[in-house]
Amino acid sequence: MEYYLIYKPYQVLSQFTSTDGKLCLKDILNVPKDVYPVGRLDYDSEGLLLLTNDTSINHQLLHPKFAHARTYWVQVDGLITNDAIETLSKGVTISVDGKTYATKKAVLKILPDDLVIPERNPPIRVRKSIPTSWVSIQLTEGKNRQVRKMFASVGFPVVRLIRSQIGQFSIAQMQPADCLSLSFEEVQNALFVN
Repeated sequence: MEYYLIYKPYQVLSQFTSTDGKLCLKDILNVPKDVYPVGRLDYDSEGLLLLTNDTSINHQLLHPKFAHARTYWVQVDGLITNDAIETLSKGVTISVDGKTYATKKAVLKILPDDLVIPERNPPIRVRKSIPTSWVSIQLTEGKNRQVRKMFASVGFPVVRLIRSQIGQFSIAQMQPADCLSLSFEEVQNALFVN
């Protein structure tokens, strides 16, 4: 079995086939043809993505009953408030596939302004009159565009979204498009051992 951890760059599809001429994983990776991403990250999001041909890992990470933690660093428009953090931590109501959905509890904390992260290409549009904030949010579920919808529900639109951690795997020391080859034991220890 093969296991890879990639830092998916901004504006790259989480798949190996392109649509509408957009960059996809095959444009930045050279992995065996039977390897696929476990889950996905939106085209306009970046960060960690696990790839494997081990279907049991896919099931264990994506099935809701296993509730695996994923952490995101979220840059939002405006100075985030403690009220917004508290509301998000308790769960909010968002729309998923046209139906209302109550998100599970989340763990949030405000991150320092000097957070060290790679520059995004293309860079974020800077608006001098509107400050931004960085927040860490840990979820155990992954609905379509959930993080963006959650922050929008409390009045803080997402400017940049990075999946910074899956289980014990972290983007620390990684740059966009970096790919690490992992062993079965590394995957088990990082994702399934408490």
